[in-house]
Amino acid sequence: MIVFYHALEVKLFMIDNCLDDWRIAMTWQRVLQIGAEVSICAIHPIPGSIAFDWTTHMSNKAEYHSQIKTVRVYVDILLSLPMFFRLYLICRVMLLHSKLFTDASSRSIGAFNRIKFNTRFVVKTLMTICPGTVLLVFILSLFIIASWILRACESNHDPKHHGNLLNSMWLIAVTFLAIGYGDIVPNTYCGRAICVVSGLTGVSCTATMVAVLARKLELTRAEKHVHNFMMDTQLTKRLKNAAANVLRETWLIYKYTKLVKIVNTSKVRTHQRKFLQAIHSLRKVKLDQRKLTDNVNAVSDIARLQSSVYDIVTQMLTNQTVLETKFHELDSRVMTLQSQIENLPNLMVTAVTEQNNRLWERLETHVQTQLNAIRPALPTISVTCPPQRQNTV
Repeated sequence: MIVFYHALEVKLFMIDNCLDDWRIAMTWQRVLQIGAEVSICAIHPIPGSIAFDWTTHMSNKAEYHSQIKTVRVYVDILLSLPMFFRLYLICRVMLLHSKLFTDASSRSIGAFNRIKFNTRFVVKTLMTICPGTVLLVFILSLFIIASWILRACESNHDPKHHGNLLNSMWLIAVTFLAIGYGDIVPNTYCGRAICVVSGLTGVSCTATMVAVLARKLELTRAEKHVHNFMMDTQLTKRLKNAAANVLRETWLIYKYTKLVKIVNTSKVRTHQRKFLQAIHSLRKVKLDQRKLTDNVNAVSDIARLQSSVYDIVTQMLTNQTVLETKFHELDSRVMTLQSQIENLPNLMVTAVTEQNNRLWERLETHVQTQLNAIRPALPTISVTCPPQRQNTV
């Protein structure tokens, strides 16, 4: 099936590039890809009971008397681990059953824009449409596969901790989340490699999840407009209240200093303190309004820039259409001129022939006229002929 799939792919490549020899399409990258896929799909457990000695350094010295432990392990365990590489066929199935790949219009648009419809493009599309679902499926699949591989690598050397699949799942979970309690540790190099891969993948998935969550929590343009309008209304109310507080405290300070006979200094200081607080609140509200205005201007500038770019593109398309029309008219005129130039020798020959014919006709007419004018003045000559006939000229 793998060879048949690549044979069809080579045929499609030959049709797209108008090739006659299939060996031109067989690049070294394609040959390596076919060889790797055939090798991965050819790996399977060997019939029979073939075992080998597997020696490893045990990490938990308190429970094991010797640091080095050797166990008898069947070779099927090592052959079953690379079989998980066959999961790449899931990506190929996703590609072949994707609507982007099966839709002729999508493929035509992609061909015009020089976009290859491969697995990476399909995964990017799915991450754009439903990023949470894709991440969840990827994390769960990796969690289950890594747990099974870790148990297969460690169960023969440490059956107490890794003989149970739940313990292996616990170790993968704490490694994936970068916690690392240390209650269960891998002993073999195979298990350690699985833990390292799980840790690196966990960091990448965590960063991707944070980016997806931040994009989901971001306000849309309409929501930003509503939010800015509500904030502007609230700031306007706060500005009015702050200005009213400033005026009130100013009046109270004037009242308790100028309109009373005995000045109460404690009340004056209290209202002066409130007056300064009101001025500070007024300045803070104005600063918040300025920040909101800058934010609104940034959003409106982006919208205005988008509108201006759209107008420019529309005008360019219109000018391009007019220019193409003029080019077509110029092309038709050039073709007409070329055809006329090609017919010019025939026209010249025809014109010269007609002119020569007219000249000959005029010359014959002139000669005939002169002969007719000269003929009466010519003398009559008598010629003696045989007796049977006499002619007079």
